Amino acid sequence: MINYENALLEVTKILKSGGTILYPTDTIWGIGCDATNKEAVEKIFSIKKRSESKSLIVLLDRPENLNRYIIDVPALAWDLIELTDKPLTIIYPKAHGFAPNVYAEDGSIGIRITKDEFCRKLIQRLGKPLVSTSANISGEPSPSQFSDISTAILKEVDYVVHSPSENKNAKPSAIIKLGMNGEIEILRK
Repeated sequence: MINYENALLEVTKILKSGGTILYPTDTIWGIGCDATNKEAVEKIFSIKKRSESKSLIVLLDRPENLNRYIIDVPALAWDLIELTDKPLTIIYPKAHGFAPNVYAEDGSIGIRITKDEFCRKLIQRLGKPLVSTSANISGEPSPSQFSDISTAILKEVDYVVHSPSENKNAKPSAIIKLGMNGEIEILRK
């Protein structure tokens, strides 16, 4: 087990003060912030040079916490979370408790239950969900390795979490959208 205690303390302090971080996730490298802080989310859009009309993915540490943010968790979501062995982002139709600029234009939100130890501990310490969006300028390729991250991104974030090891075969998560009436749409495999 890797000891991230010092990094966790520093990163939590930065996130609580509205800062942004660059960090390794259970998928690719991400840019993150407190998902309930509107100003911090605005910084993420600015760093990525991304339109605020696009939604962001949010990480939670445990499936049980979905009930705190999703108005009506579809039964299928629980099955998908339990059965998947790969990172999976599920887009839920209605949520609450996030910064208003995290949601998609239709009010939906993408949430992934992270299995990454550092991310889970960070969310627990912060006591809030964490934004996780790819660490790239909008329209550019997503970085699977630290060396793929542009200097423009590195200069803009408030803190870089250095990882002693990283997943060299990192890929973005699969994305499934669940509708209010049981509709399922696979957006990314």
